[in-house]
Amino acid sequence: MNGRRDGAPTAADLFEPVDAARLGELVYQRVADALMKGALEPGERLRIREIAQQVGTSVTPVRDAIMRLVQEGALTMRSARDIRVPYVGSDQYREIRRIRLQLEGLAAEDAARAATSDDLARLAAIIAANERAIADRDIGQAVALNQVFHFALAEIAVLPILRDILRLLWLKSGPVIAAGYDVGGRVMIDHHYIVLDAIRRKDPEAARSAICRDIMAGGDAILATGLLDEEQA
Repeated sequence: MNGRRDGAPTAADLFEPVDAARLGELVYQRVADALMKGALEPGERLRIREIAQQVGTSVTPVRDAIMRLVQEGALTMRSARDIRVPYVGSDQYREIRRIRLQLEGLAAEDAARAATSDDLARLAAIIAANERAIADRDIGQAVALNQVFHFALAEIAVLPILRDILRLLWLKSGPVIAAGYDVGGRVMIDHHYIVLDAIRRKDPEAARSAICRDIMAGGDAILATGLLDEEQA
């Protein structure tokens, strides 16, 4: 006897096949998140087999995810074996920044209109965690929390399409922001307090102005390093 009651599932019935498309999406989200949060550096090479080993899957979903990011311009393929995080030149960065000013300005405006007390607490917690990361010299975590703060504005504003567009921009600029974050110092976070204060006061115009000053000041610090032009050389 196998000890099973009539009608009880067998081992083969307990485990449904893993959806390959869903697995590819999960891998895609992990790599995309690493790009947006600056965990991958400009020029860094990605090896499909190594990533597959790290996430515990076959190479197929990783290859699918990588190719999707290549198509989106977030990664560049020099050859089938040479896939890298692309460098962003100063002109391209300035263009991305101009678009961010419009989109994130709108997100800040609507966030000021829509924010609840829980939303305000969330933004304050992100800033506090960012401060701790800076104090601990954990630049990787500080960069990641900077991205979380900016995206939180679009989430609070309930602008999912805008957030999707921002994601494409941050896929390209996340590694660059990370490269200059340490050099930027306090300018990379100080305006977040002003943004939070404007949202708390439900002042859309002030919120837009504050996030735009944040984007401009941080961008100027990155451009002043000369890193973008050097990387393109």
